[in-house]
Amino acid sequence: MFFVSEAIAARVVGILDAIEVVEDVFRQLFRGEARAYPAVMAKGPSMAELFGVKCGALDNGAIYGAKLGSYWPGNRYSGLPAHASSTLLLDAETGFPKALIAATYLTSLRTAAANGAAIRHLAREDSHSVGLVGAGHQAWFELQAAIAVRPVDCVRIWNRNMPEAERLAERVRHELGIQDAAASDLESTVKAADIVITVTAARQPLVSREWVQPGTHISAMGSDAPGKQELDASLVASARLFTDLLEQSVSLGEFEAAIKEGLIRQEDIVTLGAVIDGSAQGRAGRDDITIFDSSGIGLQDLAIGALALKRALELKLVSPIGFLEQVPGSHQVQGALK
Repeated sequence: MFFVSEAIAARVVGILDAIEVVEDVFRQLFRGEARAYPAVMAKGPSMAELFGVKCGALDNGAIYGAKLGSYWPGNRYSGLPAHASSTLLLDAETGFPKALIAATYLTSLRTAAANGAAIRHLAREDSHSVGLVGAGHQAWFELQAAIAVRPVDCVRIWNRNMPEAERLAERVRHELGIQDAAASDLESTVKAADIVITVTAARQPLVSREWVQPGTHISAMGSDAPGKQELDASLVASARLFTDLLEQSVSLGEFEAAIKEGLIRQEDIVTLGAVIDGSAQGRAGRDDITIFDSSGIGLQDLAIGALALKRALELKLVSPIGFLEQVPGSHQVQGALK
């Protein structure tokens, strides 16, 4: 068994790598070459703390396992990240653990990569302005994904805590070289954008239909649990709709509210995998408003974790950890599984 640390994962996998991995998983999932199982969601010590497990299988790459993610908002007061993730990969031949991967960085990268894939296939090719709704940890990754696939030269940022938006705008100017980056009010942030990226934990809609200009692409990245909502349901009803995983999108994703209100049907939603595969149309016209809802696919965590492990092994950055030698006799193992 191997252990891949956060530092090693960040060293060996970048945003372009992640986008390619995520697109391939979207394609495999659409073609039936991969299996994603229902996510299990649970609460921690109080209603504020959440954790969940997503598991799946990619037969072509012999990748099997699960990702455990947690959200403890109080961590911020201790200087710790609110989100934490770990990925467990299984050996395809034995079913024993193959690798444990510290995946908080990789989860942020994978989440943003899904956004990057959506922008690549759904946003107008000349899109150059981004509106970020939310300025937390994940917003930085989402912006990098947009920059990787479109010629972004203008960024507007809104956050409930506006000093946080101003700090992110300064970072964008300093580290990404986009000088036209600034904090802005919510309405102006949305109105000025060719690409709107929502990355909040909102449970009430933030983005109004009236603010969104014709031809805008929206990536709704924040809704990943029942009751979360970032977009006005009437906005969802007026747009062309795409998702990473249909069953999650209508039950714990951004389209849950519009489904419950009877404004859209499941048949109105297209999987991004079908678009990437060429089996479904993405943007049909320049003035289309397109919305991509991402609630997260555990398969992508497994695939990007497998890439991190492969590169770490190639660079000899990891060594095996004893595991099998501590397993009791086979008759005892069989009994334990019953």
